[in-house]
Amino acid sequence: MRSFARREATRLLSRGNTAYTTSIPATRRTNPCIQGQRRAFHGSRKLLVVKPYLLADIGEGITECQVIQWFVKPGARVEQFDPICEVQSDKASVEITSRFDGVIKRLYYEPDDMAKVGKPLVDIDIQSEISAADEALLNGSSDKEAKQDTAQQPEPQGQELEVSRNDTKASLGDTPLPEQASPLPPNPRTDEFKAQRQPGKHASLATPAVRHLVKEHKLKIEDIDGTGKEGRVLKGDVQRHAQAATQTTSASATSTPTPPSFRQTIEDRVQPLTPVQSGMFKQMTKSLSIPHFLYTDAVDFSSLTFMRKRYNVGREKSERITPLPIIVKAVSLTLQHFPLLNSHLDTTSNPAKPQIILKGSHNIGIAVDSPSGLLVPVIKNVQDLSITAISQEITRLATLARNGKLSSADLTGATFTVSNIGSIGGTAVAPVIVTPQVGIVGIGKARVVPAFSENGELIKREECVFSWSADHRVVDGAYVARAAEEVRSCVEGVEGMLMRMR
Repeated sequence: MRSFARREATRLLSRGNTAYTTSIPATRRTNPCIQGQRRAFHGSRKLLVVKPYLLADIGEGITECQVIQWFVKPGARVEQFDPICEVQSDKASVEITSRFDGVIKRLYYEPDDMAKVGKPLVDIDIQSEISAADEALLNGSSDKEAKQDTAQQPEPQGQELEVSRNDTKASLGDTPLPEQASPLPPNPRTDEFKAQRQPGKHASLATPAVRHLVKEHKLKIEDIDGTGKEGRVLKGDVQRHAQAATQTTSASATSTPTPPSFRQTIEDRVQPLTPVQSGMFKQMTKSLSIPHFLYTDAVDFSSLTFMRKRYNVGREKSERITPLPIIVKAVSLTLQHFPLLNSHLDTTSNPAKPQIILKGSHNIGIAVDSPSGLLVPVIKNVQDLSITAISQEITRLATLARNGKLSSADLTGATFTVSNIGSIGGTAVAPVIVTPQVGIVGIGKARVVPAFSENGELIKREECVFSWSADHRVVDGAYVARAAEEVRSCVEGVEGMLMRMR
């Protein structure tokens, strides 16, 4: 009886379980969630596209440069090749452009700050797809710095992430900026002043020399009316503005008499070196290790001036020839016979055994007095150029130097240097050699002096002094004297020099 009851209970229990199991749909029976196995939900973190944009290498040996002007502000949208800022190195000014489409989030430097090459320049919110090479450029060597900055700054909220992913204009329209949230009432006088003065896009752009002059007079460059290209402020504009301010101050001072015992005290000022001055400091410090040999010689300019005046008759001012391109060509012809003066002294490869590198091309540097300081652009392959072509190249390089637009290629690779100090004044000069070159010649100012002719008659002669400096470790005095005599014969007999030209 007991065994029968046990079998009946087992049968009823099995029937109930089967009925319950068959009443559940097959999809639910096989669903792991029903069986207690829940699938874990994984959400990927939103990808931030705000990246630091590094200041790339802008020239040979340049590690830092001065920020002259910003063309953008935080929140501004930029496209590829749009200018971001202009920087001034110790050799030239360079305009930095954007490689990406996006929105500027942060500026790392203020105007006149020194920016480091390879360090972040701006933070840019990239609004387009970028390649692997561009991603590597953005990350670059500043990956650690970028992570440190991210760790120090609070993590952006959801709204900021949406701005970085979606269209910036639409997102900023939903969330007004602080300046838009509480606008100030317009000042009628300020608006009237802005309506009268409409400066160009380069109104606040100036060379370092002009900016230091502005600081000396304690002025604001925005208050000065620039007369340069597109509103650029020049030295004359600063001086006129300062003179006008001084006259206004003196006029007000005359109305209020001052005690006769009043004395104005002028305090000392500390002024940092400009980028051009810093480069000159480094280069001239290296030149102190060179034992200079100085040689001067007077050159008769009568033949050169006669031929030059005949050539310039009836020509436009831009086509006229000055003495400098003729002298440069004479130096190039001389270097063919005296190659040691067109060489570089290599003392770094093996200090125990220095070597001389004889240069095949005559790349002659021309010292140019620019608003930012002394610059030495280079005329490449002078041995293949005519006097007219040399004159055109000198004009082009001098114009770029005065406008601060020389590139690094225009300032590197010189094998010999010609310094035309005579354009300013002076007769004899002791020029300093620029390493690793071994020679330089300084051209004084031509002047008319009394002289005796071959017949012993007193005549007028146009004379100019050439001052040579050479590295006495490479060449001796006799070698330099012979080279100087060769240049003098070319200049005094221009016709014979023209016969030797190719």
